[in-house]
Amino acid sequence: MSQTLTLELSDEDYAFIKQQADEAGMSVNEWILNYLVEKSETRTHAERQEARQRFRHHAGSISLGFATGANNEKIDTDLARAYSNDSDEADS
Repeated sequence: MSQTLTLELSDEDYAFIKQQADEAGMSVNEWILNYLVEKSETRTHAERQEARQRFRHHAGSISLGFATGANNEKIDTDLARAYSNDSDEADS
């Protein structure tokens, strides 16, 4: 099984890769694949695990600029305030 990967490169980056591939007697695709395989093999298992952990650390993280949680009493208070303000405005 194989997959297709499309890359968008600047003209300068492509020219550099093309030159490297030509010097190695490879196609651009072969050179890129060879380069990626070599880079991944130079990392130790521990380094790859550490990189995965750093990546996973960011999964699902977002900063809303304020604390969030399941403080139901605060939520109920906020809703009561919001609905009481709506009814006050409707009466005016």
